[in-house]
Amino acid sequence: MQEREEAEGGDSQGVQVTLSAVSAALRKSWGFFVGAVALTLVVAVVITFRQTEIFRSSGTIQIDPTPPRPLGNEIQSVVEMGTGAYLNNREYYETQYRILESRRLAKRVVQTLSLHRDPAFLRNRRSAEGLPIPEVSVDDAAAVLTSRLAIEPQKQSRLVTIAFRDADPVRAQRIVTTVIESYRKQNLDDVLDSTNSAVDWLRGQEGTLKRELESQELDLHKYKKDKNILSLSMDEQSNMLRAEMGKLNELLTEVRAKREELSARRSVLTGINEKDPADLPSTELLASPLLQRLREGYIDSVKQRDGLLAEGKGALHPEVAAASSRVETTRAAVVREIKNVKGGVDRDYTAASRQVNGLQSLYNAANKRALELNLMEIEFNRLRRSKDNTERLYSLVRDRTKESDLTLMMRVNNIHVVDEATLPNDPVQPSLPVNLAAGLVAGVVLGAGLVVGREFLDKSVKTLADVDPELPLLGVLPALEHADPGPKRSRRERRGRGPAGDEQLGLVVHTHPTSGAAEAARAIRTNIMFMSPDNPYKTLLITSAAPMEGKTTLACCIATAMAQAGQRVVLVDCDMRRPRIHRVFGSSGGAGITNALLDIAHLDQGLFETEVPRLSVLPCGPIPPNPAELLHSESFGKVLDELRARFDRVVIDSPPLGPVTDGVVLSTRVDGTVFVVRAFKTRKDIARRAVRSIRNVKGTLVGGVLNGASASRNAYGEYGMQYYYQSAYASDEDDAAQS
Repeated sequence: MQEREEAEGGDSQGVQVTLSAVSAALRKSWGFFVGAVALTLVVAVVITFRQTEIFRSSGTIQIDPTPPRPLGNEIQSVVEMGTGAYLNNREYYETQYRILESRRLAKRVVQTLSLHRDPAFLRNRRSAEGLPIPEVSVDDAAAVLTSRLAIEPQKQSRLVTIAFRDADPVRAQRIVTTVIESYRKQNLDDVLDSTNSAVDWLRGQEGTLKRELESQELDLHKYKKDKNILSLSMDEQSNMLRAEMGKLNELLTEVRAKREELSARRSVLTGINEKDPADLPSTELLASPLLQRLREGYIDSVKQRDGLLAEGKGALHPEVAAASSRVETTRAAVVREIKNVKGGVDRDYTAASRQVNGLQSLYNAANKRALELNLMEIEFNRLRRSKDNTERLYSLVRDRTKESDLTLMMRVNNIHVVDEATLPNDPVQPSLPVNLAAGLVAGVVLGAGLVVGREFLDKSVKTLADVDPELPLLGVLPALEHADPGPKRSRRERRGRGPAGDEQLGLVVHTHPTSGAAEAARAIRTNIMFMSPDNPYKTLLITSAAPMEGKTTLACCIATAMAQAGQRVVLVDCDMRRPRIHRVFGSSGGAGITNALLDIAHLDQGLFETEVPRLSVLPCGPIPPNPAELLHSESFGKVLDELRARFDRVVIDSPPLGPVTDGVVLSTRVDGTVFVVRAFKTRKDIARRAVRSIRNVKGTLVGGVLNGASASRNAYGEYGMQYYYQSAYASDEDDAAQS
């Protein structure tokens, strides 16, 4: 997603650059451009006068979604020509448009008019004089017909215009008329053929369903007769049986409850102690008044005996003996009565048990009859359901057969002719204004394409937005050969390729403070400072995507500009593969940061002050075999912390991001990274990959600098042009001072 957004952003900026390049290229090659346009206009005029005149005939038809219904809406067609809702059934109309353009309809028209034997039609000539009769198949002639036929649906209506282009206006009219009539006849024939097929099938189904219905009716009658269910319906029998089972279940529940009650009484009576029958349940006493009186007599006799014994009379005393005899007599009477009651309960329990068994037998028999009735009902319902379904299908097929017969007799069509085919008087082709306009457009496109073709093939970066639309532009550094445009410098020296030319470019801000390059460097410095005023970038990494893009020169210029602003700045050369900063400032390159990484005490040995006030330099020192590991080590962090403590700003020059990973490692250890791109040299894809590599490791990108911009190519717009104006202004001042 991010890559796509970057590509889209780059493309939008590329359009602006391309338009600017097109304008410049057209100004340079204006004569060639005008010649190309004039040539295409002449060709357009010649082609116009050599073209055959083409006439256009057209007719209009109306396609209704449904055909007329003379017999009302109750009679439905077996085969629908259309649907009732146009907006919801666009498929029907799209299908009709394709049928009008179909090879089948075209072959029908060709055969009707014998167009496959007409050489004038096949070659699109007005007259067949001098033309041999061709040997062309109907399919080939149909292809010629469809190539010149146009089907034009009219919006928000059911109308369709059928148009045909031909060199002969009469033939064009005749073909349109034949297309309309052939389409109407074909549409009706298709419907009638489908209806005939449907009617034949319906009639066959009607006979089959009638025989099935008669057979099923006989089966249902036979089943009712065999199962003796002719008088009452299955539902009535089922209801009567359910009522009977409900009554039996109710009686069975009552008798079972009574039997359980008697069983409980038997248990109670069996558990009475015959030696002391005074302890009788209250239920039994209430049920038998005699038993209650006998119990009371027994209790009174016991009390009299116990009273005599309490008076001190012995067991052999006549009164005590008489009382004891009465106790035994009353006890025996109570026991006999209890046995009589128990005998009556036993008889009742036996009778209740017989009732339970009898009712259970009746209920089981009723339940069995219910199950048998359910089975009978299942089979009965199956037979009746089959008969009802067949009867419904038979009625439906019989009705549809009658409706289909009526449809065949009506022969209605939903295609109507609105406008007959017209006889054209004026040709529609060729059109001189249209051809001239087309020639003009073609000439402009051809001329512009030839002039600026090379610009479109240029894949180099022209603006910073080509790399990343979200990357802020810190400034534009012009080509440094303009730094000192004085006449005393040779062309080789002005291009920075003379003796010590590359090294002198790094000090241009100090040696030529009024030049355009110096102003550009100070503008970049100001933008960096304002990018984060509350939390300034104390450690700043300068890197690029590929070698020879000016990152070392930019690092020197930014460090010099910051030092001129009154800050204590140290410039550190971390390009441990091709160090150059020591040569810019005239150092031997002996001790440097590599020595400090081995022992931080050697830091002061590598540091040296430059001719620029407040600017110190820490060169690379001896080139190590493992630069990436050193930059990732803890000792590098200690050296960086020490430089932060000593200086206001630490500017670091690093290797390019493309060939090695040193710059990516450094981007994670500094406060911000400045990305340098050389205009018209760095490829977009390489620069984008470099920016993406920093973002992937969560490095902070302060912004980008467009280096090596040229006023003649104007890759950076008016913003960059001001540096050239300032440079020229400064050069004039220098010339005046020298004179």
